[in-house]
Amino acid sequence: MQNILVIGANGTTGRLISKILRDSSDFKPFAMIRKETQKPFFENQGIETRHGDLEADFTSAFRGMDKVIFAAGSGGKGGDEKTIAVDQIGAIKAVEFAKTNKLQKFVMLSSMGTDNPSKIEGLEQYLESKKTADDFLRESNVVYTIVQPGGLTDKKGTEKVELAHKLKKMGEISREDVAHTLLYALELERAKNTSFEVISGNDDLKQSIKNYK
Repeated sequence: MQNILVIGANGTTGRLISKILRDSSDFKPFAMIRKETQKPFFENQGIETRHGDLEADFTSAFRGMDKVIFAAGSGGKGGDEKTIAVDQIGAIKAVEFAKTNKLQKFVMLSSMGTDNPSKIEGLEQYLESKKTADDFLRESNVVYTIVQPGGLTDKKGTEKVELAHKLKKMGEISREDVAHTLLYALELERAKNTSFEVISGNDDLKQSIKNYK
């Protein structure tokens, strides 16, 4: 049973990730929370928590962890300053802490569109910050997988996807399927030191990640 730190655990996708990890036989989630008031939600589900604020020093949250999922994100809300603080500086600090604490793998939830941030109006700074953090992770010597989903929906997951390094088209995917994608990417050798885009499709999710090079 490996200990997984979930950063951004209190977000909509983060809560799904924590629950799916809790129900797995291989991983034990630790939800990183910023406020004490967030603790009961996870404790009531049997999920342990770690305190940490992306805009402060949160290295203590990494102690005893084996791997980390970074699922925090401003979603482009709160202005450029908040976006840079969370999606860029916070993510970069998380990579540094993962390296310092010798974690085995870093799974980053990013976004489609980071290869051309100026293309999507209103999300330029968000995508630029994601790109900067992704590039930092790629150069960090930490084992990683970067997951770049299309537009997120609250639909029921199907675990049927279309997945490739570059899909060359836009699309949507449910948060539940993204959560499962991140879990499957935790395996050390799966999609190792690479990134991929993913949207809803017709292919089996788990098999697609297993086969991805």
